[in-house]
Amino acid sequence: MKTVFTTGEAAKICKVSQQTIIRCFDSGQLKGFRVPGSRFRRIPREQLYSFMRDNGIPTDALDSGQRKLLVVDDDQDLVDLMVDQFERDGRFEVRSVNNGFGAGMLIKEFRPDLVVLDIMLPDINGMEVCQLVRSDKSMDSVRIVCISGMVEEERIQKLRDAGANDFLKKPFDIDVLSQRVCELLEMEPAPTS
Repeated sequence: MKTVFTTGEAAKICKVSQQTIIRCFDSGQLKGFRVPGSRFRRIPREQLYSFMRDNGIPTDALDSGQRKLLVVDDDQDLVDLMVDQFERDGRFEVRSVNNGFGAGMLIKEFRPDLVVLDIMLPDINGMEVCQLVRSDKSMDSVRIVCISGMVEEERIQKLRDAGANDFLKKPFDIDVLSQRVCELLEMEPAPTS
């Protein structure tokens, strides 16, 4: 278990910008120390935990060390396949929902690190969900992988413009999705079985 964090790591855990963490550190709101002979700031686990608790930031990311993943798709078989893949990996806490409205609610409550988002949902489309996430500055670090059977390059570009970080065409290889998720979250690839 990690006991000391860089400002970048603390920012990812708190789901805020690194500049916010640096400002809080420099103002004394977030306690820590500077590495002797450098400008680097370090934050001990217990100080980060206190800061998160005092500011109403959920501490579960710090507690579990797992990355949070939200799967949004109305195809239950595909959802089951994706959830199973990421739960077996062991490094993810996974939740799923089958519509855009539920996705919007769960994104705010669960605060995932990454969303796997189907574009064709029964209520609102995935592009609207992308725009909702990107309109909230506190969710700038959330990564979005859109999935869909549609392939027009123009629509894929519109998704990227709306805030998607990646796109996979259905049907896709589940190991390819896993690899892309790990790349976006800057994690080591999952071992292949």
